[in-house]
Amino acid sequence: MSQPLNFLDPLNVSVAHADVEIFDPPMCCSSGLCGPALDQTLLDVNEMILSLQRSGVRVERFQMTSHPNAFLDAAPVMQLVREKQLDALPITLVHSRVLKVGAYPTQIEVEMALAGGAQS
Repeated sequence: MSQPLNFLDPLNVSVAHADVEIFDPPMCCSSGLCGPALDQTLLDVNEMILSLQRSGVRVERFQMTSHPNAFLDAAPVMQLVREKQLDALPITLVHSRVLKVGAYPTQIEVEMALAGGAQS
């Protein structure tokens, strides 16, 4: 007879990362879509995120001021921020690997990376 899983046992705990993680530069709100003049790039990123989520992709966005631990826990992100400071942002990770630094990726770039395509 097999033993039931003990969900309090630290050996059975795994941290699930999102498929796509976006580390944003400082913005006025979580999406950047709250000011009087909308930035077309941020509109495109928001639409890409919604499209990916509709396809079943787990996407998370983080800002340094509201999610500092997400930055601290992502070693490649912290390394890039130390090297390039805020110029590194935004940083996009796909399956915990850096896809793009200093600019948002296109949906095609993200989909290729999710499918195992070339990483930059």
